[in-house]
Amino acid sequence: MFDDLDALLLARIQFAFTVSFHFIFPAFSIGLASYLAVLEGLWLKTGREVYLTLFRYWLKIFAITFAMGVVSGIVMSYQFGTNWSVFSDRAGPVIGPLMAYEVLTAFFLEAGFLGVMLFGMEKVGKKLHFMATLAVAVGTFISAFWILSVNSWMHTPQGFTIGANGQFLPADWWAIVFNPSFPYRLVHTVIAAYLTTALIVGAVGAWHLLKARRSEAAPSVEPNGSPAAVASPRASTPEAARTMFSMAMWMAAIVAPIQIFAGDLHGLNTLEHQPAKVMAMEGHFDSHPNGAPLILFGLPDQDAATVRYKVEIPKASSLILKHDLDAPLAGLDTVAREDWPPVPIVFWSFRVMVGLGFLMLGLGLFSLLARMRGKLYDWSLLHRFAVVMGPSGLIAVLAGWITTEVGRQPYTIYGLLRTSASASPLDAPAVATSLIAFVLVYFAVFGVGVWYILKLMGHAPQIGEPGLEADPDGPIRSAGITPAPSVERAP
Repeated sequence: MFDDLDALLLARIQFAFTVSFHFIFPAFSIGLASYLAVLEGLWLKTGREVYLTLFRYWLKIFAITFAMGVVSGIVMSYQFGTNWSVFSDRAGPVIGPLMAYEVLTAFFLEAGFLGVMLFGMEKVGKKLHFMATLAVAVGTFISAFWILSVNSWMHTPQGFTIGANGQFLPADWWAIVFNPSFPYRLVHTVIAAYLTTALIVGAVGAWHLLKARRSEAAPSVEPNGSPAAVASPRASTPEAARTMFSMAMWMAAIVAPIQIFAGDLHGLNTLEHQPAKVMAMEGHFDSHPNGAPLILFGLPDQDAATVRYKVEIPKASSLILKHDLDAPLAGLDTVAREDWPPVPIVFWSFRVMVGLGFLMLGLGLFSLLARMRGKLYDWSLLHRFAVVMGPSGLIAVLAGWITTEVGRQPYTIYGLLRTSASASPLDAPAVATSLIAFVLVYFAVFGVGVWYILKLMGHAPQIGEPGLEADPDGPIRSAGITPAPSVERAP
């Protein structure tokens, strides 16, 4: 029943589906690992119990998120050999070593210290445990470093030669790793991960502040129906919720404007090396010799090469991209049609990302106003805004990833290897079968994982928050001599 479908399109859908599922977990765990390191460091420095409470609270969530990120990432490497074998063969001499460097540095570092971080608080001492937490945080960053270097090379390839068999052969590893778009993409993506984590942490803190306020508003009643003389201890606003909310709002207020600035620099770099992508992002089908407008909204029609019902600001695009109102900007009319990316997708995903970025900035500024007026923990509107913005970082990360990857089309290696020439020679039914299997398994497995994470977040952190220590009633050794229980001998 799948014979009439396009195998290439199905392979692209499968890769997009799996990478989208995978990307949201590292985007959260990268920032969360660093947040855990900050919490533990503050606990060691100040001795305040609230930081240890938050560390143990978020450590459980990190463990599940990290595990789902690793599991979903393994699938990605297999797809290179199944659906994209031609790409793997052509680009393998460059991409293969970079992926191996990630395993040898980031994965080994994380695997070596993750167990100590999760279960070693009472076994290795405070300082050594803190070093393990730092090692895991550094490992997540190194992992992002290598993966983004690989991805950036696919966008701005350099430092290679083409072999007689058509393979991309490394000629200058420094040029390959530090390709022109890599520094901008690394900064933009890592900041996005930190901001994503701050928004989730802030949303959880705001949720529990709202719950505490509702508990205070609700009258306490004795079992016999008479009003309670003493309010419940849970009626007071929890210190842990206030602390995490305050830390998250500081992060949003400081990092959101930095991210907008970093995104602008990344856009200018993209204009230099991938102008067709920027043309699609801006919706510029036609060239503008005397200043290009900024199209805020509209319906791109790729077949007609126009944006219908557009709302625009005259010459604002030239001001943003060239810092000159009258600067000329080329349009897609200067690019061969077969080299156009899918404009409607890139156009709208870019606007989702930018729009959410400005909402994040608004949340940060709102929190600063509340903090200046001493109402950070009292303004319900701010807390509701923070709860709504909780998943916005993940959505923005996915929108940015779609803008980046769909905007690179129709190439896998920009300007050199087309996507249509990168796929394995598979029939549509084979790809469709694996796609259906992925959809069913992913929604079942990761759906349960996400549900459990949300359940953990719904529980307010309490002083004495249990960690991830071993169950005292369970096995205490995996090797060695375990004393047998004493047994009285029969007379």
